Amino acid sequence: MPEFRRATVSEIDPLTLYRILWLRVSVFVVEQKAAYPEVDGRDIEPGAELLWCEEDRAIVATLRILRDDTAMRIGRVATAESARGRGYAAELMRAAIERCRELEPGLHIHLDAQTQLEHWYERFGFLRSGSPYEEDDIPHIPMTLAVRPQ
Repeated sequence: MPEFRRATVSEIDPLTLYRILWLRVSVFVVEQKAAYPEVDGRDIEPGAELLWCEEDRAIVATLRILRDDTAMRIGRVATAESARGRGYAAELMRAAIERCRELEPGLHIHLDAQTQLEHWYERFGFLRSGSPYEEDDIPHIPMTLAVRPQ
């Protein structure tokens, strides 16, 4: 049975944090062949939180929430290849959106989607909010989930 969790880096036991970072590196650096600093310092910024899904003590999906100056930000959405198609990332996205709304209900939520996932993010209400660009030879599109009307 999958378990969904959320915590700041300082609240996560070292082995779990290692497994979260291992998954991100496995997906973004190894699988997608993008050589970049995955551990970028943003995970330890004030207000940053990691969300993850554990199944049989393995980290099978993860993402992070950040606070930018004028918006919340969701990023580093990753699912282990063996766990794809089970809805774990979707469950984490719903939880992340809810958490962003809880923390800062008056702020938009931004993310930078890999272009092939634009329609997946649209399922959660995100809309294209800028021009396509490439990062590490991977096409991306900025997307925003607007503040809910009061």
